[in-house]
Amino acid sequence: MITIKTPAEIAVMRRANQIVAAILEAVIVGIGTSVSQMYPGPEFLFLNGNSDAGAFFLVLVIAPVVEEALKASGVVSYGSSFKQPADGPVFGASVGLGFGFFETFLYGLGAWFVGGLEAGIALILVRSVSSVLLHGSSTGMFGYGYARSKFGAPGPGTGSYYAVAVGMHASFNALASLAVLLALAGVSGFASDAAGYLALLAAIFFAFWAIEHVRSIIQASDYPALLGATIPYKPPAKTRPPSGR
Repeated sequence: MITIKTPAEIAVMRRANQIVAAILEAVIVGIGTSVSQMYPGPEFLFLNGNSDAGAFFLVLVIAPVVEEALKASGVVSYGSSFKQPADGPVFGASVGLGFGFFETFLYGLGAWFVGGLEAGIALILVRSVSSVLLHGSSTGMFGYGYARSKFGAPGPGTGSYYAVAVGMHASFNALASLAVLLALAGVSGFASDAAGYLALLAAIFFAFWAIEHVRSIIQASDYPALLGATIPYKPPAKTRPPSGR
C-alpha cells in the first residue's frame, strides 16, 4: 500500500529531523569533550568541543555525517511513493530544502536576538542562496543514489551517494569557514577579509552549481534519452493472455 504524506506531516518530519540533528550533534560533542578531558593528549584534541580543532571537527565531520543521515532517513521514508528514478532526486531535494529553510529560520532567529532584526534578515538572505541550496542538492544526490538502488540500476547506489552527500556538505562548510581558518593561521587584515568574501562567493557558487547539477540529474532520470542516460526500471511482471480455451 502506497501512503502519501500530507504537507503537514512532511513539515513536522523536517522540523523533527532538524531538532534531532541538533540534539545528536550536542551529545556527540559532549561525549568527545569528556573523552578529550579524560585523555588530554594532543591526538584527542579534535574531540574537545571547546577547542578550535573540536569546533572544526564538528563543522567538517560531525555535522555533515549526522545531518545527511537524518535527511536521508526522510528520503527513505518516502521510498514507497517512488514510481520512477526521477522521484529520488526530487524527493531528496524537497527534504533537503525543507531542512535547510527550517535551519536557516533558527539561525536567523538567533541572529535577531543577538544583533537585531537587520542581522537576522541578512543572515537569512545569505543562507537562502547558499546553505539552503546546499542542503537541497546534497540530499537530492542521496535521493538519486537511493532511487538507483531501488530501481536496480547498475553501479553506485545508496551508500556511495550518501558519501557524496557528506562530501558535498563538508566541502561547502570548509569554504564557508575559510575566513576563520585563516584567522587561526595568523592571517589578518585585508588579506583575511578578501579571502573571506571570496570564500563566501565560492560557497554560493558551489551551492548554485550543485542544485543545477541535481536539476540536470532529475531531467536525465525523467527523460533518459535526452542526455544519453540510461537508468533501468524494474518493469511490472508480464502476464500471459488467456488462451481462450
